[in-house]
Amino acid sequence: MATQNTNRLEAIILAAGKGTRMESDLPKVCHHVGGRPMVCAVVDVCLDAGCDRVVVVVGYEQQKVRDALASYGDKIVYAVQTEQLGTGHAVMSAADSYKNADTENTDIFVLCGDGPLIRTDTLTKLLDLHRSTKAAGTLATSRIQDPSGYGRIVRDNNGKFARIIEQKNASEDELTLNEVNPSYYCVNAKAMFNALEKIKRNELTGEFYITDIFEFMLDANERVEVIDAVPPEDILSINTLEHLAQIDEIYRTRQISNCDTKTQGTPS
Repeated sequence: MATQNTNRLEAIILAAGKGTRMESDLPKVCHHVGGRPMVCAVVDVCLDAGCDRVVVVVGYEQQKVRDALASYGDKIVYAVQTEQLGTGHAVMSAADSYKNADTENTDIFVLCGDGPLIRTDTLTKLLDLHRSTKAAGTLATSRIQDPSGYGRIVRDNNGKFARIIEQKNASEDELTLNEVNPSYYCVNAKAMFNALEKIKRNELTGEFYITDIFEFMLDANERVEVIDAVPPEDILSINTLEHLAQIDEIYRTRQISNCDTKTQGTPS
């Protein structure tokens, strides 16, 4: 369980995408990892980390996602993203779920539903830093040998977060950075929704990106923290059936290892 705090803790999980390279009409997050829809692994970790509620953003074939999560009952509420306009737009779609909430005293994990290798320990570290520093936003990052394709984390001379730079916009020096953004965020709800009101469509894609909120937080003199807490293996993405098989094998191996550990710790 994460650090005790009077703030409410929730999660927003992005699960509206189709996954066009999966060769299936099934929503990407409904493909099975470890014998069940992969989004279940993300929900489980959020609940294990202490979330009071999980808001799942659905869109494409949304009923199939709702059916996949039906066993969680009222621990989950749903928000609908009617158009696929990026991660920032997806989180905006959850705004109605917070109309009557005390957003100033609510912390939110913002995560992707297609990352089943996520660990409770990672979220705990992320939350602990976020709360201990009273940050408006905190990112958990990973350092990997080949950062190609990932947004790079740029730190200032004091090692603090400066910005996220996408590969296509990175300078030669920035391309050598191997600390990347795997999309694990913890944010103060009020600060996040304030920043979301300011983000603009990306000129190239026409989409709204959640990563832009951190720039606006810094501009508002709010604190943004970063922690290298995500094991490289955990950020493997699922974009094809081959990726799915690879991650399913890793996930099942972990399950066996966890069962063995629990068995060894049980008194005979």
